[in-house]
Amino acid sequence: MTWFERKRTRELALVACFLLPSLLIFFLYRILPLGWNVWLSFHAWSPLKPAQWVGLENYEEMVLDDEVFWDALANTLIFIGCAPLAIAAALAISLLVNSDLKGAAIYRTIVFLSYPLMTVAVGIIWRWLYDERGGFINYVLRSAGIVDQPVKFLQSFDWALPSVILADFWQILGFYMIILLTGLQSIPQHLYEAARVDGVPAYARFFRITLPLLRPSIFLCIVVGILNSFTSFDLIYVMTNGGPGHATELLITYIYKAGFGQTRFDYAAALTVVQFLLLIVLTVLANRLSGGNAGSLER
Repeated sequence: MTWFERKRTRELALVACFLLPSLLIFFLYRILPLGWNVWLSFHAWSPLKPAQWVGLENYEEMVLDDEVFWDALANTLIFIGCAPLAIAAALAISLLVNSDLKGAAIYRTIVFLSYPLMTVAVGIIWRWLYDERGGFINYVLRSAGIVDQPVKFLQSFDWALPSVILADFWQILGFYMIILLTGLQSIPQHLYEAARVDGVPAYARFFRITLPLLRPSIFLCIVVGILNSFTSFDLIYVMTNGGPGHATELLITYIYKAGFGQTRFDYAAALTVVQFLLLIVLTVLANRLSGGNAGSLER
């Protein structure tokens, strides 16, 4: 073995020593539970009896007999489908605070302040705002003469889901703004200066310079929005607990109820597998729509 080969071997061994603890933790807390969850979804199991192979019965029940699953899936997709609205609002705010607007730093701080709040606290705040009797929103609507009777935001089948989505938007908006603002500030200014010299109007500069160069940041916001839609358990639990009926039921809340409410851990495992596959499909689709390599690094 040559000196170069020995040095290369030592370097690889050193890298392996540094990576091994992280890879071990990743395997124990990510890969192993995921594999066990997939295995469990094909069995009938509870803590009081041994596992019994049932094949695709859990998935057949989910698709053919479980109406709540379809409600939860539809609500989750609606939650995800509304994320671009929040991203568009965050982009507009980012463009404003990135300009020469007086007090832009203060506005940026105010918008971002909602994100560090605990989600449980956000749910409690918005539940009070929506309250039928003493809520601030109903007070303003009645004082302005817009409504005669209080609106039952969280008790209405029509208003419950939009109300929860609005609360979620309010919290995540600041995070979107920071991501997009970072992308805006990384765009070389000489591109705008050259476009102005050539007489390119503002809207053309936005569509030909800003949006194309913001594609990685927008893709990141979309992925965050998808993940947020799959993990908004605490907000839903505090505000509506999936109600009224199942009007605000998401896949994540239904998984919790199936596993810990009905002690059907095998069925909850099947629901988790479906949610994981849906997450992968939506992320790949978002990457394709962004150009196919939105998350890649330039060399």
